Amino acid sequence: MNATADRAAPDAPRGELVGEPLSLTIRRVALPAVIANLLMTAFHNVDTFWIGRSLGAESLAAVTGAIFWVWLVISIGEMVSIGLDAIAARRHGERRPDDAARTVSDGFVLALLLGAAIAAATPFLLTWLFSMLGTDASVSTIGRDYLGTYFLGMPLIFGFFAVDAAFRAKGDTRTPLWILAVTTVCGLLLDPLLIRGWGPVPALGVKGAALATLVPRGLGCIAGVIILKRRGMIAWTLPRWAVLATIVRVGAPAAATGVVFSFIYVLLTRITTQFGTPALAALGLGFRMEGIVYVASVGMGAAVAAIVGQSLGAGDTARAARAGWISTAVVSVVGVCMAVASLLFAEEFAGIFSSDPAVIAEAAKYLRISAFSQLFLGAEVVLESAMAGAGWTFVPMLLSTGITALRLPIGAWAAGVWGTSGLWWTIALTAAARGVLMVALWAWGRWRGARV
Repeated sequence: MNATADRAAPDAPRGELVGEPLSLTIRRVALPAVIANLLMTAFHNVDTFWIGRSLGAESLAAVTGAIFWVWLVISIGEMVSIGLDAIAARRHGERRPDDAARTVSDGFVLALLLGAAIAAATPFLLTWLFSMLGTDASVSTIGRDYLGTYFLGMPLIFGFFAVDAAFRAKGDTRTPLWILAVTTVCGLLLDPLLIRGWGPVPALGVKGAALATLVPRGLGCIAGVIILKRRGMIAWTLPRWAVLATIVRVGAPAAATGVVFSFIYVLLTRITTQFGTPALAALGLGFRMEGIVYVASVGMGAAVAAIVGQSLGAGDTARAARAGWISTAVVSVVGVCMAVASLLFAEEFAGIFSSDPAVIAEAAKYLRISAFSQLFLGAEVVLESAMAGAGWTFVPMLLSTGITALRLPIGAWAAGVWGTSGLWWTIALTAAARGVLMVALWAWGRWRGARV
């Protein structure tokens, strides 16, 4: 088995990611995916800067609360992305590109339908969504403006997820990077223009921040579909119910992890709001900074999912295993660097996004405590993605969700005893536990026998 770790067996069917040295594959596929995710983080951080500096702490707190609902809905879209990636990558590894192209069509249609359903339901749910957060009236009003605008664009956002997964499954992460680079520049230009207004363009506030995200992502979705069609990577056919069911079966457990994770944060927000608007704003700023490690890990995880899927399709389980371990090691280095930076420069980071002394002080406290969890974040994200690429998602979902759910009783108790420090430590320790869990599950190896 060791002989196949860096090259596919001579008589094995080869896809785009199984016919070259593994170290080269990881660099070639993962680096563009990581850069793409860092570009998204850069945009979201700039977005946070304009909101915090132009609109104030209430708007920052409102968007923070709304983002937890955005995460929950995005997790539903990632069900399609994860399932499509795993199945299409396996078909490429089996040298069945026509079937992979039909699978992309199936996944894209499913993504549009799910996104349209969420957009249609949004006007009826907004008031309830913010009553769940427990934010005060002014923060809730601002948050409804942001979330109501954002959710109307879900069909195109979900469609972009399917497009991105189609390229990744083939082993192409450069094309999505170029699409994202162009659309990110567009978003960076739109952000201050739509938030603050200029000339004939009115100041739209948080609605403008949402539109600055949606417009570029929609353009990226359309451009991606055109490129996929020209390359023969999508074949428009009537949806195949069996394939749609498989996409849901593979993607749903991983998506459920994200849905439960986000909903738990909604409930944690109710705990946080008892400490005032600065604490909620600080929670959002803390997420933005630790998001650097998270999105780098997501990019690496997306790439390794495709490598694992194609490697298993080619019958090379040793290569799949090594891909998971090597990718985890790489992102763990990023985690160590950001942990050190968070400890040393917490106030400076917080001061970039807010001038409110109370927000800066609380965000700095959060960053110093969360530095511990950043050491484990890469392992959690990369290895969970790797197991999703293998099509083995139910057990990781079940165990990870169980750990995340512990945040509610422990967080409520710790916040009552130690204030926000107790809550921040609860978040950090449970995040670290999920990282250790994913390492143990990957080493266990049950993912090797998954069938998709």
